[in-house]
Amino acid sequence: MLICISQSEEETYQMGRWIGRNSKPGDLILLYGDLGSGKTILSRGIAHGAGFIGNVTSPTFTLMNIYKGNFPIYHFDIYRLYEPEELYDLDYEEYFYGDGVAIIEWSERLGHLLPNDYLQITLSRVKEENNREIRIKLIGDKFAHWKEVLKKHESFSN
Repeated sequence: MLICISQSEEETYQMGRWIGRNSKPGDLILLYGDLGSGKTILSRGIAHGAGFIGNVTSPTFTLMNIYKGNFPIYHFDIYRLYEPEELYDLDYEEYFYGDGVAIIEWSERLGHLLPNDYLQITLSRVKEENNREIRIKLIGDKFAHWKEVLKKHESFSN
């Protein structure tokens, strides 16, 4: 697990860019955190780091935005779902397990649809108003390239 402290929105965005630069098609990134914890800022950084040029907004009312970067980026915000089964209407599996990177905000709402393999990122507020603790953890074994990426960043951070 990698734990970082972001002291500003810009640092959260830059952490996202780092994640985006290291992402590969097929990656599944699940974001956890309270309202206002920085999930959309991190998502914006991920999309830009993965080569998308343009505005990245939270798809709260549309459930998903698609961005074209070095590969497709599927940005989900499932806050407004009542039941995980509502994702079937979006053919979510095509995006979660497809040819791009899927970023899911409010992942705790996936319920029984929670995949076995993903990059888990938890954002939490800390004492200072703009500070965030960002915890990055690899769940499962599918995304082996992340083991090396996290290991390199961890040794770089210390």
